Amino acid sequence: MSDASENCAKIKENETAKALAEDLGIDNPLMESDQGPAPKVGDVGVVKSVNTSVRKGTRKAPAEAGYIELTADYGVAGDAHAGDWHRQVSFLAEESIDVAREHGLDVGFGDFAENITTQGINIKGMPLGTLVQVGTAKVEISQIGKICHTRCAIYYLAGDCIFPREGIFGWVVEPGIVREGDEIRVLELGEGEVHRALSDKPL
Repeated sequence: MSDASENCAKIKENETAKALAEDLGIDNPLMESDQGPAPKVGDVGVVKSVNTSVRKGTRKAPAEAGYIELTADYGVAGDAHAGDWHRQVSFLAEESIDVAREHGLDVGFGDFAENITTQGINIKGMPLGTLVQVGTAKVEISQIGKICHTRCAIYYLAGDCIFPREGIFGWVVEPGIVREGDEIRVLELGEGEVHRALSDKPL
């Protein structure tokens, strides 16, 4: 990974996640998953699904080929959210989806628009700047949570949505292929510093 430069964003607190409760108008969120203890170097989980969409604002569908290609500093090849910004790849744990199902929602892999669905690793607890190996690619965690400026269908059905708090985003440090069944492994824990410029939308 390259050294921090003038374009690096140093983030000491996760302001995005802190703003979510106020933004959603929820003091006590209904949905919260248990993904285990705080992550540490060497933790390993599994990729349960790899998902893409050609348009923004839609659910993603599991890749028919069973794999996706991550392009360096761009994102998932063929995916609508790829581009020159810090939210190139999105992750959500199957444990989060299970909580949504427990609240009566008929949801599955990709329905929260995540590119990579994981299992058995605490992704929502990863500090910004954490480096993970997923398949043959390396991704740095660049954002935790997402402020929703409009309510989605899931919110209206259940009175809450779990992705804005437990979904995470990253940028592709090294390219590679990610397949269903691949490992996701913590290589380095971050210290709140994202090693690329941040952008509100893909350029």
